[in-house]
Amino acid sequence: MLSFYVKQNAEKGGYAVGAFNVYNLEGIEAVVAAAEEENSPAILQVHPGAFKQGGIPLVSCCISAAEQARVPISVHFDHGTTKHELLEALELGLDSVMVDGSHLSFTENLSYTKSITELARSKNIMVEAELGRLSGTEDGLTVEDYEAKLTNVNQAQEFMETGIDALAVCIGNVHGKYPKSGPNLKLDLLKELHALSSKKGVFLVLHGASGLSENLIKECIENGVRKFNVNTEVRTAYMEALSSGKKTDIVDVMSATKAAMKAVIADKIRLFGSAGKA
Repeated sequence: MLSFYVKQNAEKGGYAVGAFNVYNLEGIEAVVAAAEEENSPAILQVHPGAFKQGGIPLVSCCISAAEQARVPISVHFDHGTTKHELLEALELGLDSVMVDGSHLSFTENLSYTKSITELARSKNIMVEAELGRLSGTEDGLTVEDYEAKLTNVNQAQEFMETGIDALAVCIGNVHGKYPKSGPNLKLDLLKELHALSSKKGVFLVLHGASGLSENLIKECIENGVRKFNVNTEVRTAYMEALSSGKKTDIVDVMSATKAAMKAVIADKIRLFGSAGKA
């Protein structure tokens, strides 16, 4: 299980690994190139929205790139909100999947997560699951502020008994851009969750890492976050390079967008402390 190996090393080394959402060849190449340049592990992450457009060829491209990379690269299916999505994902040859039952009641989420985890375990696939609910928008899926909820520590203890490998925590982080007032992460809550997860052998994941300050990132790592999800900043770099209008040839556009994304990804890799850890 490459994902487990990557995060286990991160736990021992006290750093985090970046998971970067990819949508096309340029994005995949940007992640791998940045990781190789920084001698770092990294995670190629496919959201259901991207899978809907790119399908199996997109996933196959990720797997092929990971296999050929000179550093450890794992491939992850992000935010599987339905059993149908996850059953399909489990057959794609991925290293890990995320079970997202955050839209369900706690009891339903518990049952949903446990059933998928048992199936994944039989296929040697690592499982990440979310407890609580993030506000914000990612790939067309919007959760309003009033629907968001923080991870409950008491529920987390029972939730970790499902056999999951990683817990995506909700501590005030959001998908997309943070408000002008800036992030308001509940680090005391993260500390409590880390104390619990370290006893259970479960890694902590933070979605919505775009826009977090260097100090916040470091505090999150100190309090047990071993995987950061990054999407918004990489997408923004891509769109800005695409709309600059300076390139007219498709090959030049591909090169420019890849370079823009690679620069952001390399910066995150260094920030997360995984540079030189491949």
